[in-house]
Amino acid sequence: MSYESAKKKYASLGIDTDNAIDTLLSVPISIHCWQGDDVIGFDSREALSGGIQTTGNYPGRSRTPEELMSDIDVALSLIPGKKKLNLHASYAIIPEGESAGRDNLRPEHFAPWLKFAKERNMGIDFNPTFFAHPMVKDNLTLSSPDERVRRYWIDHGKACIRIAEHFAKETGVPCVLNFWIPDGYKETPADRYGPRARYAASMDEILTEPYDKEFVYITLESKVFGIGLESYTVGSAEFCLSYSATRGITPLMDNGHYHPTEVVSDKIPSLLLFNKNLALHVTRGVRWDSDHVVAFDDETREIAKEIVRCGALGRVFIALDYFDASINRVAAWIIGARNVNKALLYALVSPNEKLTELQNNSDFTTMFALSEEMKTMPFADVFDEYCRRAGVPSGMEWLCDVQKYEREVLSGRK
Repeated sequence: MSYESAKKKYASLGIDTDNAIDTLLSVPISIHCWQGDDVIGFDSREALSGGIQTTGNYPGRSRTPEELMSDIDVALSLIPGKKKLNLHASYAIIPEGESAGRDNLRPEHFAPWLKFAKERNMGIDFNPTFFAHPMVKDNLTLSSPDERVRRYWIDHGKACIRIAEHFAKETGVPCVLNFWIPDGYKETPADRYGPRARYAASMDEILTEPYDKEFVYITLESKVFGIGLESYTVGSAEFCLSYSATRGITPLMDNGHYHPTEVVSDKIPSLLLFNKNLALHVTRGVRWDSDHVVAFDDETREIAKEIVRCGALGRVFIALDYFDASINRVAAWIIGARNVNKALLYALVSPNEKLTELQNNSDFTTMFALSEEMKTMPFADVFDEYCRRAGVPSGMEWLCDVQKYEREVLSGRK
């Protein structure tokens, strides 16, 4: 009954909420595996490095592939809409007695993950892991002056292309393969040019690995700085955007990877003008790239609005990227993913065409008034209906399932 009332109110503004819900049900969100275990992975027990850090010690962290898959399953069952699984290479599951470095990873090292995804009718996105490893020397990988270090990580990148193509062809869903390196310096370097030239040359060699561009979308992610890398980051925004544009790959923007006064929402329309596709890591940086759980906040809504207003739901790859160990990790997955879905639905039930018309007619008074009026529309009823059609609990009902799982499963992990 509440939905029918809300539907009529939106219809009075020319908005079809049923169509908005149907549209969103087909939009995939890539769910990152690393929220469940604090970005530790299974192939190395090196301390987390590369300018990233997980904070908090909430009980129940997953410690094995089986535990992580179980936790992901619970999260997936409470997140509405279409999902993909997002893996880092460090989550390789190496059979006991076998040794495999990141430079020679093979598809079979991810066979349990592929089985997991196929059983749930999900595609897989993938990320080379250029951190938390002994071959990260002086916080450098692909930009290192040491040829032996660069060779190791070039071989890792090539291996990941082969694995990504295997995922895509096995699942029938294209794989987004995202490259991000932590390389940089704590103090101002004497040479800013050289590391970036080496990074470009390394990426060029990685891209000589053949792959099917209909199945694998290679993306490049920038960052402004990290812990211990405060003065210089090799993969800056200017470098990564320029490299992507000249090599025909896809730029990826993480909304925690820019200066605090910059917003990714403002960058989306410009990049969509000049790129076939665009990739996003949706997170929530608080003053710096602190990877807080995504909230239904102004910037998340603005990111979603720009995707929808540009008619780019089919061109933008949307993935989550945060890791919060201060709260229940399964709940963190669910809250963030549901908030991204909320933001997209909020954008889909906005009078975008009318607002554009008002702007073009210079009727900024009505445009502002209508924008503000939309904020008190009965949006919660529309989102509840979306959840119902997606077969997941609405409102706060999902939290009861997570609390039960915590009592029965998570609390037993030490």
